[in-house]
Amino acid sequence: MNEGKLVFAQLMQHLPLTSFHRCVQRYAGEHKVKSFSCMDQFRCMAFAQLTYRESLRDIEACMRAQSAKLYHLGMRTKMVARNTLANANATRDWRIYAEFAQRLIVIARRLYASDAFAVELKETVYALDSTLIDLCLAMFTWTPSQQGKAGIRLHTLLDLRGPIPSFLYVSEARWAEIKILDQLLPEPGAFYLLDRGYLDFERLYRFHRAGSFFVIRAKSNLKAHRRFSQPVDRSTGLICDQMIVLSFPRSRQAFPHPLRRIRMKDPNSGKQLVLLTNHFALPAATICELYRCRWQIELFFKWIKQHLRIKAFFGTSENAVKTQIWIAVAVYVLIAIVKKRLKLRASLYELLQILSLTMFERTPLEQLLTLSVAQESPSQSSNQLVLFE
Repeated sequence: MNEGKLVFAQLMQHLPLTSFHRCVQRYAGEHKVKSFSCMDQFRCMAFAQLTYRESLRDIEACMRAQSAKLYHLGMRTKMVARNTLANANATRDWRIYAEFAQRLIVIARRLYASDAFAVELKETVYALDSTLIDLCLAMFTWTPSQQGKAGIRLHTLLDLRGPIPSFLYVSEARWAEIKILDQLLPEPGAFYLLDRGYLDFERLYRFHRAGSFFVIRAKSNLKAHRRFSQPVDRSTGLICDQMIVLSFPRSRQAFPHPLRRIRMKDPNSGKQLVLLTNHFALPAATICELYRCRWQIELFFKWIKQHLRIKAFFGTSENAVKTQIWIAVAVYVLIAIVKKRLKLRASLYELLQILSLTMFERTPLEQLLTLSVAQESPSQSSNQLVLFE
């Protein structure tokens, strides 16, 4: 029931507070803390994400202007000073918010588990990739440079039913992407869509032995022997569907089982793609359609960089940067949870735009989001990235 609560407070009601407090206790987040709790810190950073604040000074000015309503936002403090927030971001363990974001991800994946997918499959389909977040080397001195540039890399395993990130890992920019395969626990029966940068037969064989399936682009120097070919309909863009065995000794030792090689021609670019998979039952056209769905993770990266504050940071320490990234992820997943729980038809972009202007209103959340979207013009820019349509 709304009971006249502010929109921001209504939104925070969807957080699993018990799980949050467990994360705080696990990492002693409130050791010797008197007034500004970890939840106050989370709310401030979430407020900054939802209202598109640009700096700590911006957050402080906005909070000061609404100081009489801070209690109704759920904060125990009467004033939020930028020095207090900066100190909290720099000193409180970022793993508190990383684990809490993972807990929200578990909740969201359950809510979206029955959603339709572009390919008719009962199995879970994941897309794995990473994106680079550039940093200024002069300010972020803790991050190792690569070719004179500094940055961090966000590795994401995206569940394409949603899409919801099921696994995230933040590393330095020069950390080899392929090592992320060692961090994953293969899920039996699931499909993993990978770019050719992840082609390592020893690591892929670990997925094969676990009962997982992968679809990955082959490199141009792949050495293999063809055992036999399946007939294909070339009018669909398929060129060949073959069973192969690796011929290079080291590759054959790493992956001794046969693989399936599918060559197709992209109808849009005219470029030929060679796919490798350890799944032999699905039609070749379905495997190709699966791989096309991998581009959803590229849209995901573009979307979060466009709408979340993970390119301009409020602090320069490693802890502050990782704290902001994980709270941004938590906010993204929280909005996805609210969308599903309230059965909203609006896109995630539309919800964020509405919430950014209504944080201090007292309208019931479901009524606000439903009516605002219904009154909007149906026209939308073709250049705007939209998720959760």
